[in-house]
Amino acid sequence: MNTHRMMDLPMPTRSGGGLLKKLLPLVVLAAGIGGFFAAGLNEYVTFEALRENRETLNIFVAGNGVLAALVYIAVYAVAVAFSLPGGAIMTLAGGFLFGALFGTMVVVVAATLGATALFLIARTALGDLLRAKAGPFVRKMEAGFQENALSYLLVLRLVPAFPFWVVNLVPALLGVKLSTYVLGTAIGIIPGTFVFATFGAGLGSVFDQGGEVSLKAILTPEIIAGLVGLAVLALVPVVVKKLRGRKA
Repeated sequence: MNTHRMMDLPMPTRSGGGLLKKLLPLVVLAAGIGGFFAAGLNEYVTFEALRENRETLNIFVAGNGVLAALVYIAVYAVAVAFSLPGGAIMTLAGGFLFGALFGTMVVVVAATLGATALFLIARTALGDLLRAKAGPFVRKMEAGFQENALSYLLVLRLVPAFPFWVVNLVPALLGVKLSTYVLGTAIGIIPGTFVFATFGAGLGSVFDQGGEVSLKAILTPEIIAGLVGLAVLALVPVVVKKLRGRKA
């Protein structure tokens, strides 16, 4: 064999393999979402499914308290990590199965775990790429967000106008620290989760009366006003910092 020809052949590079490794989690996410709908699992994340299976679920929770909570946390965390629909219903189910207080706890743990997983996937797969292509405006927004990351995260988590999966992705693309993200997520979702879990704890009586459940009945104007008020309080440190900066 001609050694000169072997030397002329291009050597394989690692860049392609590195890119594939980064994009692999996105492929897995896409496959998971597609498989979720293909298997018809979305039909089980409904009020009707909860109503029809309430007795079986209650029996399982009553006989396997810790195991039931762990299974619930695992299922909820996977659903959040894959950005699957039905988060509100699953939160209501947490209150229905475990009560308002304990239901809030398990939902916060599950949602934080799932959101953190998605955050890490997005930061690994897309963070560097988007930052490399980002313009001056995006870089300026990234710097401003990082300066007050915790306050901004709390606002995004508290205001129900922002979809949960969007808030999971944006901080990853703006370079927020993992510890700040986890803390902001865990604290920020507590008020809204408690509202839904408390409503879920009373679903039994609604089902007994044959009533219909509507998310509009949960997010009343008073509840929304309260959450927005908490979001405004979360912005107070940002305003104070800016005022001190101007005086300085």
